[in-house]
Amino acid sequence: MNNQHDQDTYIYTYVHHKDEFDLCRMEMRSFFGSDSTSNYIISNVEVDPSRSPFIEERLQVIYQARSLSDIKDMVKEMNETATTFKVICLNKMDIGDTKKIPHPERRSIEREIGLCIDGEPDLDHPKMIFGLVSIDGYWYFGKYEKSISVWREHLHKPNSYSTALNTRVARAIANIAAPKPEGISVIDPCCGIGTVVIEALSMGIDIVGRDINPLVCIGARENIAYFNLEGTVTKGPISEVTTHYDVAIIDLPYNLYTHITREQQYEIIQHARRIADKAVIVTVDTIDHVIEETGFTITDRCVAKKHLFVRQILLCE
Repeated sequence: MNNQHDQDTYIYTYVHHKDEFDLCRMEMRSFFGSDSTSNYIISNVEVDPSRSPFIEERLQVIYQARSLSDIKDMVKEMNETATTFKVICLNKMDIGDTKKIPHPERRSIEREIGLCIDGEPDLDHPKMIFGLVSIDGYWYFGKYEKSISVWREHLHKPNSYSTALNTRVARAIANIAAPKPEGISVIDPCCGIGTVVIEALSMGIDIVGRDINPLVCIGARENIAYFNLEGTVTKGPISEVTTHYDVAIIDLPYNLYTHITREQQYEIIQHARRIADKAVIVTVDTIDHVIEETGFTITDRCVAKKHLFVRQILLCE
């Protein structure tokens, strides 16, 4: 089967730590409505690859064929031209069951395809980057985009503490809460030093933070400003929130000095149910029955590990 894609099709490749595989798949389900047990997913849904802390790169498919020679014939007829371009073969690692293509062979393939494109090759500053990948007996050619690990820039904050969510997990949680952020309002009423708020703001998500600790609020504001982001963090308990939001992100308070009671957990979640249609709840305890008592239903879940520290991430609607 050889074809040009009339409907946009995207191939996303993934890289993740084994302890975050479940979280990666939960984020996939939020973005695409399905997940993959492999390190790639093919979808008609367009997602900016830099949003995810797990997506490595994205290929917007133009042509698909069984053989490389067929792809070359198609590329010769391609209407899309670029004054300068570069071709990248994505098979630098095993993709699904398809084994890695050795470096010299990838370079040879890139040159062969490049000779079929109307334009001037430029390996350093191309106006257009094309990608090529072999997966499960098919070749795919299209527009290539590399993910930018924005979350890495947020690793070193002026204020931090050891049990805070790491930035990868925080970014995935923000995506699970608002996979399509347009017109969606979000609150993080137990925001701590603002790890989730920073990731959400950096992706253009409309989010506000809140915490009962005035010093923590100051730290969160400093962290947000440090990355030249603009966001609001107010002091006070969730019980005082009167505005309604589409989503609440609740990282239930936990550290070496504070471990809230079940009654306090119930109260926080009950207020989340009051002020939001949906919630992403992060907990170190199994609290399914507490959540259900508030009227929420758990619709998706995963576990994220940090060394021996295990968190459950629950999507509730």
